[in-house]
Amino acid sequence: MSARKLDTLAVHAGDRKRTGAFVPVTTPIYSSSSFYYPEMETLDRVFGNEIPGQNYTRYNNPTRNALEEQVAALEGGEFALAAASGMAALNLAMSAALLDRRKSVVAGTVLYGASIRLLMEILEPAGVQAHFCDPNDTTAFEAALAEHKPGVVLVESITNPMLRVTPLDSVSEIAHRHGALVVVDSTFATPLLVRPLALGADLVMHSLTKYLGGHGDVLGGVVVTGDQFRPALQAISRVTGGVLGPFDCYLAMRGIKTFPLRMARQCASACRVATWLATHPRIERVHFPGDPRHPDAAVARRLFPQGLYGAMVAFDVKDAGKEQIFRLVDSLQMIVPATSLGDVHTMILYPPMSSHRDIAPKHRQRMGIGDGFLRLSVGIEAPEDIIGDLDQALREA
Repeated sequence: MSARKLDTLAVHAGDRKRTGAFVPVTTPIYSSSSFYYPEMETLDRVFGNEIPGQNYTRYNNPTRNALEEQVAALEGGEFALAAASGMAALNLAMSAALLDRRKSVVAGTVLYGASIRLLMEILEPAGVQAHFCDPNDTTAFEAALAEHKPGVVLVESITNPMLRVTPLDSVSEIAHRHGALVVVDSTFATPLLVRPLALGADLVMHSLTKYLGGHGDVLGGVVVTGDQFRPALQAISRVTGGVLGPFDCYLAMRGIKTFPLRMARQCASACRVATWLATHPRIERVHFPGDPRHPDAAVARRLFPQGLYGAMVAFDVKDAGKEQIFRLVDSLQMIVPATSLGDVHTMILYPPMSSHRDIAPKHRQRMGIGDGFLRLSVGIEAPEDIIGDLDQALREA
């Protein structure tokens, strides 16, 4: 099935495993915490990984395995492991990547706030040095790797929330030349826009909560990679136990079946919303990879399919501080002010209050996140209605 188109893989991958005399058309929810066999010898061989099978849901579960097969197919990977959240998946990926390597990380200067906290508050106290560098500045990036000699490079395919587009092919080439593995958070791009493994990355992770699940009803994450990382990922996951439960796996898998359709619609609507925002007198600047003036426009055109630039739009409101931003967001009538993205409904977020709240204000300013900065996740509503709601809120506030 790996040679089939993404839309087909999303619908069919992972499903229709034979169960006795019948085959369920859609993978059911296997809510059992444990599994047994008529003969103890069979269970012994399953525990010993001599034959495939189920024994305990912290180790394996048929619903979770189906989801993992589905996402691995979308990313062109050999192995996937679903975790309890996107951050659990990132922690799992970083732990596996650093297991037998130099305990040093070079990360992109703009990352999701919780990812920065993972590096600074969890990994650094555990002895992992963290350094930050702009991966879009090839000269500075190579110099940083030569100086710090990291075991791992961590980047986002489209950065949160500044929407910079990382040149994953050149980043992977430089990192490997310096002996580092590459971990990519590709939540914003999804496999519809880019497959990091095909561009040289070693491990890619997603928050299933976002575009892949897509309906705001599931919390989960997933790591996709090659078979060489299977033993490490499985060992860490089975010991730490942060696996995704079968009900959430079912919801995520159901959402993924329509994700290519949703994402294509959201990308097209985001282009219209970004174009409109750029003409509004109250907007100082729009951040959107499809804008020809975007600093990474050439990278986006090279890596992404034509016309697909993601469904996130960020913008700065002129002369606005916290009070004005709160008034603007409170004036919205349809757009949902909530802490997530990638859902079917359009959502707006104030990063200084939420995703980057725990980042020092000076660090936020260096990242480009000012007091008038907003992040918009464009949904599947009619784009005219999204624009209309933004327009009335900008006038009201």
